[in-house]
This record gives sequence, structure tokens and C-alpha cells, in this order.
Amino acid sequence: MTQGTTDRSFFTHNAAELAKQVQDGEVRAVARVISLLENRDPIGAAVLTHLSPSMNRAFVIGITGYPGTGKSTLIDQLIIAYRRLGQKVGVLAVDTSSPVTGGAVLGDRIRMQRHTDDPQVYIRSMATRGHQGGLAAATRQAIRVLEGAAYGVILIETVGVGQNELDVMHVVHTVVAVVAPGLGDDIQAMKAGLLEIADIVVVNKGDREGADATLRDLREWCKTVIRTVAVKGEGIAGLIAVIAEHERWRDLDSPELHKRRGLSIDLGTRAG
Repeated sequence: MTQGTTDRSFFTHNAAELAKQVQDGEVRAVARVISLLENRDPIGAAVLTHLSPSMNRAFVIGITGYPGTGKSTLIDQLIIAYRRLGQKVGVLAVDTSSPVTGGAVLGDRIRMQRHTDDPQVYIRSMATRGHQGGLAAATRQAIRVLEGAAYGVILIETVGVGQNELDVMHVVHTVVAVVAPGLGDDIQAMKAGLLEIADIVVVNKGDREGADATLRDLREWCKTVIRTVAVKGEGIAGLIAVIAEHERWRDLDSPELHKRRGLSIDLGTRAG
């Protein structure tokens, strides 16, 4: 046996073993494979070829919005709510990159410390590393890994987005756009970007002055607008309900969904 054959055999065995560990729900394996994918290591891509498509598709929900709207706090409350429903929850929180290390600036354990001891919750910060569009380059593949590990709900938090950072619509089933009161003329600009892709709009910090006016303005443009006060857990049950309603009507193979998301492939093969 040649050295090249030996190396390929080891490579294949290593990828297959990692894939098995992921499907067995081993968190360390999940973390390692996502790291390999972020670093563009060929073993990471090989692992994806060994992961069987999940029989039960995960709910993949994108949480996007401008900085300061409380996306992370809202996600924290969604984790609590979905865990109460018995769901295994994965979170991919996309952050801007450190100019020194290239890694994520904000760590997952800083944001949501209360969940770190729950074995049914996995939270991962992913750095953009210069990737445009509001996501990390490996976000699609990381979703595949979490699906392979049988996470029933996957929450994707984008970086604080601008009008052109809308890639989340291509990798999730439901887009939740988070805004805050007092938008004023900013709503007009959002109509050409963020609100155009949103399935659900959340007015967070809904106990602040100007919340009622913001709700009225948004409801003239968006079909589903929810008021929340995430720091108090208010409105979360209603948000869970409308997300569930949106998930019920969707058909992964429907031409309508593909047209809206710009997809030409089944979402189960997102690695691309």
C-alpha cells in the first residue's frame, strides 16, 4: 500500500468517525467539525458527505436587524421558550471579526451564560472573517452539522445588518427582523431591504416611547408584526406561535418558497 493510499484511508476514516460522533450528538465533535469548516479544512467538508439527511427537518430561524435592537436578548428568551417545549436548540451567532485574531469579537458564553450547562443547547459564535452579507462563510455548512446532530430548532443571529446584508434569507426557513421604537424615517429605507425579506417583524423594547407609532407604521407594510419586551420575557409566547404558524405552511419543495428565498436546491443540501 502506497503512502498516498494510507493517507486517504486515514482521512476517510477520520471524517466518517467524526460524522458518527456528530450524529450521536457529541457536542465536542459538533464544535470540532464547525471549526474545521471555518478553517476550510478538507476533513470538515468530508464529514458533511457522511452526514445522513435528518428525517425530521430542523426549524431554521434567522434573527436579523440593526444593532441595538436586542437580538441577542430575544434569542436568549427564545431558547428558554423552545427548551420548555422540549426542543434541542442550536444557535449560530455571527459576529464581526477581531482585527487581531480573525475570531469572533463577542463570545457565546458572554451573551447567554445561563444556557451553557444545558446539554440540549449549543451556542456557537462565528466570525464573519470579512465575509459580506451578515453571515459567516461557513454558516450554511454549520447548519448541516447541527441538523446532523438532531437539533430541532436552529437560530441564526446575523451581525447588525445594513440594507445589503441580507444573506440570511437564503439559509433559513423563517426570517425574523428585529426593530426598535423610534425608527421614524428609517422605516422607508428598511422597506427596500430588511423588511422586504422578513416573514415576521418584531418591535422589541416595546414598552418604550414611540412603540405604538412604530407598530402602526410597520403594520401598513408588514403582514405579521409582534411587540416584545425581551428583557422581561413579554411577547415571546406570541412570537413562538407565529413562527410555528409560518413553519406549518411552508413546503420545502414549493415553488413559492424557492422564489421568495432565491433557492434552486433542497435546503437539506445547503453545504453547496
